[in-house]
Amino acid sequence: MVQVKQYQLPPTALMPNSPRPLLHYTGVPLPQPLTASAVYDLFERHGWNVQWIYRYGATQRSHYHSSVHECMAVLSGTATIRFGVGDTSTDLIESTTGSAREPGGVEIEARAGDVFLLPAGTAHKTYNAKPDAEFTLLTPGDGHHIAAHDPRAALDDVQLSGFTMIGAYPANNGYWDSMKGGENAGQYDKIWSVEKPENDPVLGKSEQGLCGLW
Repeated sequence: MVQVKQYQLPPTALMPNSPRPLLHYTGVPLPQPLTASAVYDLFERHGWNVQWIYRYGATQRSHYHSSVHECMAVLSGTATIRFGVGDTSTDLIESTTGSAREPGGVEIEARAGDVFLLPAGTAHKTYNAKPDAEFTLLTPGDGHHIAAHDPRAALDDVQLSGFTMIGAYPANNGYWDSMKGGENAGQYDKIWSVEKPENDPVLGKSEQGLCGLW
């Protein structure tokens, strides 16, 4: 049975976050062992376009997307994802395990089968990925589309190792960017007004998902 947890993340000096809650889905009915094509089928059925699979490393910069909502599903491994706050230093060690971060936010231990729905503006940072690996784009293309004649088949050709996630975005909703914080100070309203999708990527029209919670 699908469980949906909500996290309300207020804006910070660096990160817009959103009046809409971050949603965390567990218990999504996907086949085991989990395959990228099964997640692809679920998201595409509900009008969300799969654009990438990344394998994550030890840490990354906190960032957000200013013009599009994002859905991420964990395919393999485990990691910690920090939501809602920005890094206050470019030193990745200090901003991950030290004090160089904004106060607040939430940290979630992510594992295979978890799905996260991030409204536009939501700060996020993945770290402590296990098994250890280098940050790498695993799908053909530039991360904004699957560069293959048969995208679904290309996904199942990807060898999943380390902590991997697959990302999807509402169809015809524009190009995702990557902002590190502070770029849109005083203009958060524009980010918060990004159009609500017609369907939840996991639950479709169900009120249990974004249709009822956003």
